[in-house]
Amino acid sequence: MRRLIAFSFALALALGLALTLTGAKALTTPPAKPDLIVDQKRLLQNWVVRVEKLPANACSVQEGGITPGEHPLLRFTVSTPNIGTADLTLGDPNAHVAAGDGLYEYATCHRHYHFRHYTLYELIDPATGYTWRAAKRGFCMIDVEKYQAYPGPANNDRNYLSCGAPATATEPQITGNQGISRGWADTYVWKLAGQFFVLDGGDGQPPVPPGNYILRITVNPPFVAAPGEPCPQIDPSGFCHQLPELDYGNNVSEIEITIPDHPGKQGVGPLKDQPQITSEPID
Repeated sequence: MRRLIAFSFALALALGLALTLTGAKALTTPPAKPDLIVDQKRLLQNWVVRVEKLPANACSVQEGGITPGEHPLLRFTVSTPNIGTADLTLGDPNAHVAAGDGLYEYATCHRHYHFRHYTLYELIDPATGYTWRAAKRGFCMIDVEKYQAYPGPANNDRNYLSCGAPATATEPQITGNQGISRGWADTYVWKLAGQFFVLDGGDGQPPVPPGNYILRITVNPPFVAAPGEPCPQIDPSGFCHQLPELDYGNNVSEIEITIPDHPGKQGVGPLKDQPQITSEPID
């Protein structure tokens, strides 16, 4: 009898311990969230410094306040994979604009919605810390390509394909579906509108002298909300972010760039000798 009682007590104790551990694990397991990074390898292999002619009707010229004509440019590709445990789901920008949540703004030249505070492009002089801004002003987040280095399942579907646009006098509203699926990347190739820095001061910034620089890309960058501006997510340091993530500490990639004195139209860098762009593709 004593043996039976002892066995029953031990069994109850073991079950209680198992339930306690299971509950503790459930409490400590973080919820599924997206996690955005900048593909540094892609950035390192896809940049060029060269002279290009920018037409007056180009969206990057109109939106970036650039003087039309020939300019030396630093062009580059940026890819932002989602390596998290959940999709980054934003849905239809038309709904966000109607709700007034501050996530989107309408790009009149591109004729679709752009996400605010998505990615920050910086060209930095390491000697002085001076920073130049790029010509790009907005981003449309969709699944562009599979991220081969994704550590999770390899069969995730491509779910987000439409930027969305409001109705106009001649066109109906386009329902958007923006986001980035797990294991997919939103990619802005070097040929796209605004994927460059103007190096000769043609955009109103100081000219960039020849030398060595840091190209820094930050996805979902931290920002301090202006009065009345929404702050959807707050990181441990108290800064605002537009998007939820598992880890805000892996959002930056940097590479070193050498800007020559006379790059010419063939250019200098991994993408040298590429054909000149005759019409500006928009994202």
